[in-house]
Amino acid sequence: MKKRWIVFGSTLLALAADTVAANPVTMADVLAASKSSDWRALDPQRTLYMDLPAGRVIIELAPEFAPRHVANVLALVRAHYFDGLAIIRSQDNYVVQWGDPDSKREIPGTAKKTLQAEFGRPAKGVALTRLPDADTFAPQVGFVDGFAAARDPQMAWLTHCYGAVGAGRDNEADSGGGTELYVVIGHSPRHLDRNVTLLGRVIKGMDLLSTLRRGTGALGFYEKPEERTPIQSVRLLADVPQAERTPLEILRTDTPTFTALVEARRNRSEEWFKYKAGHIDVCNVPIPTRTPP
Repeated sequence: MKKRWIVFGSTLLALAADTVAANPVTMADVLAASKSSDWRALDPQRTLYMDLPAGRVIIELAPEFAPRHVANVLALVRAHYFDGLAIIRSQDNYVVQWGDPDSKREIPGTAKKTLQAEFGRPAKGVALTRLPDADTFAPQVGFVDGFAAARDPQMAWLTHCYGAVGAGRDNEADSGGGTELYVVIGHSPRHLDRNVTLLGRVIKGMDLLSTLRRGTGALGFYEKPEERTPIQSVRLLADVPQAERTPLEILRTDTPTFTALVEARRNRSEEWFKYKAGHIDVCNVPIPTRTPP
């Protein structure tokens, strides 16, 4: 098959000739030209499977940003704390939340109900694949191993983009620990950045969460038990037999291919688009996944 070479700044990509029309390059073109080294497997020690009646939600954890909360969630998961609990809240254009609807389940083993907040971490040592675009909420934004993140001279933190997973808390900063978790299902509520501990992101199964019936109670909480969605189980990928695993790879965000993908999204070249924005928001950059070839 003939290939066409496209240059994005210092990035050189080989694109299949039959996928490129004239000069425009789309995200599909970039992904079609990607190499196996542009993709990474999920880390079994920081990936969760949350199985619901309608299917599986896959969550990737971010110990680099919230090590104590991630460790606590793993302790809860391995003690089967979440099994049999429920999705208790679905607030339109905001979040879906899950946990113990009756606040009666005991915290198992070494796990804790509350922890010191981890709203951010020192900026030094954070390998941020930075976007050149201006951001309303932070001096710098970009990606750290697939996670949308922001940074100033002192601190780095995860951003509340669609699919971000955080630890619910009360008014006190240190009143959460991971026994209640939420995922962003609406327009990115970036005002929550550095106000809640973000500890992961959903990489598959967002459709199962974002389409849930909205709660009619205050803040979208379900008022009747039958409205809640039961959680069949939450397991660590490392503990799941091979035959029950979902094969999945994620596009690396530290590669020239990802840089090209961002450019393809910043200036959309599909025929439908008549105006090129010349700008992209950190929460509007997709992180593709695929079934390994």
